[in-house]
Amino acid sequence: MNPDLLYQIALTLVPNVGDVTAKKLIAYCGSAEAVFKSHSSLLKKIPDVGEVVAGSVSLSQTVHLAEQELRFVEKKGITALSYLDEDYPYRLRQCDDSPIVLYAKGRLPLNAQKIISIVGTRTATPYGKHLCDTLAADFAALGYQPIIVSGLAFGIDIAAHKAALKHGLPTAAVVAHGLNMVYPAVHTNVLNEIIEAGGAVLTDFSTEAKMHAANFVRRNRIIAGIADATIVVESAERGGSLITAQLAVDYARDVFAFPARVDDKTSMGCLSLIRSNKAGLVTCAADVAYALGWDVMRKNKSQPALFQQVELTPNEDTIYKKLCEVGAQNIDEICHLTQLPISIVAANLLSLEFNGRVKALPGKVFEAIR
Repeated sequence: MNPDLLYQIALTLVPNVGDVTAKKLIAYCGSAEAVFKSHSSLLKKIPDVGEVVAGSVSLSQTVHLAEQELRFVEKKGITALSYLDEDYPYRLRQCDDSPIVLYAKGRLPLNAQKIISIVGTRTATPYGKHLCDTLAADFAALGYQPIIVSGLAFGIDIAAHKAALKHGLPTAAVVAHGLNMVYPAVHTNVLNEIIEAGGAVLTDFSTEAKMHAANFVRRNRIIAGIADATIVVESAERGGSLITAQLAVDYARDVFAFPARVDDKTSMGCLSLIRSNKAGLVTCAADVAYALGWDVMRKNKSQPALFQQVELTPNEDTIYKKLCEVGAQNIDEICHLTQLPISIVAANLLSLEFNGRVKALPGKVFEAIR
């Protein structure tokens, strides 16, 4: 566990300090602990911080609340992940406004190879629920095992979780409150099933957080950021699922939407996403797999051993070994780690991808295939 975690949690509890500002404070001061030990006159000199934030940090008494939070997570078997930890979801870390602390209960690997978010209206139709079930069933039938992420809310969210459980897919619920409660309470049994089946519940809210509408918008950035792609099943012209879709677009992630009749109000949001080219049109799991390149990965893995063992060039070998050593990395970080220019790195990554040694992920991130 990150030794600075206590102070990172404390920083999340300081009024007027969001995740972007918190990361900036930590970067300038060197650690979260150093932030609290710095005088306000120094903090306000940090670009875009100012007197209000500096004063909030200097006058904050949140460290004792952070101690209470740590005792709670230890007692309940919850993991508190710092954005600096190796196990923190790397996809989420790529997002500027990702949580500096993510609370997780369950055994789910948050850096799995395939993660899909499914969102939609809270007033789902039978057709929308059917789409969730068919989508999960098809993923399983095709031999894919993506983690299905959603928000545990009424409608499409809970339908997606239930479909994943029914067809043996791992699933994660991202909630808009601390892990000392379940909302909506009627979904407590489903949440328990998720955890028992090897899934997880995730949040960046502490037990001190109060429930209000803005929490759900804040939660949506995790749903969008933690996945390779977001699928909108049903949505009216306005709604939280469209916010999630826009966040996914902003994070340079793939967005997909199911089409519907042009006069179907429950899918006006989906049609709008497709019409504005913010989402690709999909009708089944195979469409999603094709768009994300999963079929290509499978073909590469199924090639004969002779093809798999093509001798690598020195630069390819350097890049591949470094990715095996440190895990998935952004192309700029690969250049830094290998001390190779970006033109050389880009060309060799493409060659490695063709040879089935490397997988391209959203956000110009690349992962070694072993």
